[in-house]
Amino acid sequence: MALTITTENFGETVMDSDLPVMLDFWAPWCGPCRTLGPVIEKLADKFEGRAIVGKVNVDDETDLAGEFKVLSIPSVFILKDGEVVERLVGARTESELSELLERYT
Repeated sequence: MALTITTENFGETVMDSDLPVMLDFWAPWCGPCRTLGPVIEKLADKFEGRAIVGKVNVDDETDLAGEFKVLSIPSVFILKDGEVVERLVGARTESELSELLERYT
């Protein structure tokens, strides 16, 4: 299951992670975000133990959305050692996101 990322757990869960991290910035009212949601959940299961997969609700976590300069959703970021290494905007396929995350695991 994808983790819910908040400003409270961001440092420990994302920045301090030894594993690569995939963050999905989304909102409940966003149609493409709802389409991407089940894909993110599948990736969380597939990469369990090899990567952290998290979801950031931009309505609830405006500070994080601002820090990542999220202007469009869904936006997916891959972080390695606390640094953004990939950024995608828009809904993507499971295979595309899986291949992307695989590069960093």
